[in-house]
Amino acid sequence: MTPLALASIALFAVAPAVAQEAPGRAPMTEAAAEPDADLPRVAIQTSAGPIVVALDTERAPITANNFLAYVDQHKLDGVTFYRTVKVQDRFGFVQFGVNGDPVLSLPPIRHEPTSETGVHHVSGTLSIARLEPGSARGEFTIMVGDQRPGFDADPAAPGDKLGYAAFGHVVEGMDVVERIMDAPVDPAATVRGAFKGEVPATPVKVISATRLKP
Repeated sequence: MTPLALASIALFAVAPAVAQEAPGRAPMTEAAAEPDADLPRVAIQTSAGPIVVALDTERAPITANNFLAYVDQHKLDGVTFYRTVKVQDRFGFVQFGVNGDPVLSLPPIRHEPTSETGVHHVSGTLSIARLEPGSARGEFTIMVGDQRPGFDADPAAPGDKLGYAAFGHVVEGMDVVERIMDAPVDPAATVRGAFKGEVPATPVKVISATRLKP
């Protein structure tokens, strides 16, 4: 078991195995259609280029507003994309966030399963990592390729069957996300003993994350 500080990100370690079981089952899709223009947007300036995300505060209000709290309190400024999982070409995910830092972490939030929100893990979806339901804090992932049903709530899945909470979509910068995922990893590096083979050799830095004006 990884240290408690890693708890909020450890469960995503099982995701590559889910995807590898049937890599052709979930075909690559384009980034999700542009969400409603009234939804709040955040510009994530990274050392690899800019990414803009729209947060679905209407269908996944708890999870989306949690992300906005990290943005508004500047807790994501200076963090890194510390994990990249590439199952195959244009299929996998990248992960970034406070990396278990207790100083930067906000209180955990209630889990909003995809079966409740209707926000699914298609390409470009922004999601949040967790262990048990209600443990998610400040670790976020971006999907590359359609990750249904592996990340969605699924009554046939093992464990608690509730999947992960999806709460937004990339509206600009999927090329940057793919570039982050495609970058070389350090085969020996870990994050406190976890994610061996998935840690970037040169982690991409989040320079700033800022709300865009409507």
